[in-house]
Amino acid sequence: MNWGTPMDKHSLDDAALDDLFATARAQAPQPSFDLMDRVLSDALSVQELAAADTAEPQVKSEPFWRAALAGLGGWPAMAGLATACVGGVWIGINPPDLVSESATVFFALETDSYLVDAMPGFSAEFDLVEG
Repeated sequence: MNWGTPMDKHSLDDAALDDLFATARAQAPQPSFDLMDRVLSDALSVQELAAADTAEPQVKSEPFWRAALAGLGGWPAMAGLATACVGGVWIGINPPDLVSESATVFFALETDSYLVDAMPGFSAEFDLVEG
């Protein structure tokens, strides 16, 4: 609807637009009293229901261990963790021979690597000092 003004013929300036908006505001439709009565009665009934239901339901909090169990993935994940824990304790208490031999090789460094001469030709100055 263009109020009899062809939109493609000319552009409207601000004053013409203000006049059009003022005309539209003057012709604003008003709701009927019957409609307003129904809307207000519906609003009052909703307010009464909301006032009757003001007590907030008590939300029972979940225990910490149950929340932690759910966070880790439930009982299947806990079974896997328990199995890994038992296996680690078992290997720690009674290690197989291969593990103990490997640990001896890697951690018990009883080599004489500190006696190796890194620069064998660099002994002239030390010979003079030692006499």
